[in-house]
Amino acid sequence: MTNFSRFTTNYKVRPDDIDMFNHVHNSKYLDYVLAARYEQMDTHYGMSMEKFLELGYGWVVQKVEIAFKRPLGLGDHYSVTTGLVSINHRGCKVSFEIKNLKNNKLSADGWFDFVMIDLKTGRGVEVSDEMIAKYSI
Repeated sequence: MTNFSRFTTNYKVRPDDIDMFNHVHNSKYLDYVLAARYEQMDTHYGMSMEKFLELGYGWVVQKVEIAFKRPLGLGDHYSVTTGLVSINHRGCKVSFEIKNLKNNKLSADGWFDFVMIDLKTGRGVEVSDEMIAKYSI
């Protein structure tokens, strides 16, 4: 089994993230992971989302699982740590953890299954050996 690198990005909860229960709405946690992944693709893998788009490809979520542990609130600083679990010609699996930096406790964790698509057809395409190599760090 390959051990892949994990990367962490820090953020702060914004007012528009808060729901009627006065904590971060559940859907925002998925946004947090996708935002972190977007940034990490550019800064750590050397192949940004823009590069995939230039090549005519995109990554779409096939499956996602998230477990909510503790809520985040307005103004909380949090970290999003992500890393590949696996990558192959069919796609990749990315795990994540979201931690509240105030107490370093887990707020949510889970994983995403992504598949690469051709933007013109919307159909799945094979991930190239070059792409796999860039992300297998």
